[in-house]
Amino acid sequence: MRHAKKNNHLGRTAAHREAMLSNMAASLLLHKRISTTLAKAKELRKYIEPLITRSKEDTTNSRRVVFSYLQNKFAVSELFREISQKVGDRPGGYTRILKTGFRKGDNAEMCIIELVDYNETYTVSDEKKKVVKTRRSRGKAKTEQEVNPQKNAVNKPVATETPLLEEAPLVEENIEPLVEENIEPLVEENIEPLVEEAPLVEEKE
Repeated sequence: MRHAKKNNHLGRTAAHREAMLSNMAASLLLHKRISTTLAKAKELRKYIEPLITRSKEDTTNSRRVVFSYLQNKFAVSELFREISQKVGDRPGGYTRILKTGFRKGDNAEMCIIELVDYNETYTVSDEKKKVVKTRRSRGKAKTEQEVNPQKNAVNKPVATETPLLEEAPLVEENIEPLVEENIEPLVEENIEPLVEEAPLVEEKE
């Protein structure tokens, strides 16, 4: 019986277990989600969440303590620069475990462990559901349709434009008499004297 034995040894020695959890924690901080077995994910959650809580205080001592666990300077810098700012308002529960089925070889239960604040699919879906379920939005749509007669008033000037097309023939009537009276007689009168003066030039030669 395993009375008062809360830690899962995972079939490894203490040194191997600590090195494995340190490596998995660094990978989770750098990649934001990893796939592993359910037993390892539950132990990793207990290992990494105290480190994320400590990263909220960006001091030299906090960085040295976290580095003693992770042994990876890139993971430490990522934790204190990016993750600590995004997780600052969350009072714990920084990780999520999603079960993905069983592994083919040994039938081990597999899962995905990820940082909660870096999965945007859940937040977007929640916002969409909230927009669909609101009853006030439907009421607003009805009131907008009732107020829309103003938009119909905008279409009235289109009906007033039709009489302008009927007035167009008046412009054509004014153009026709001008062409007949002024242009044609002037052209005929000017051409005749030019033809009579032409023989005078030939006699001088």
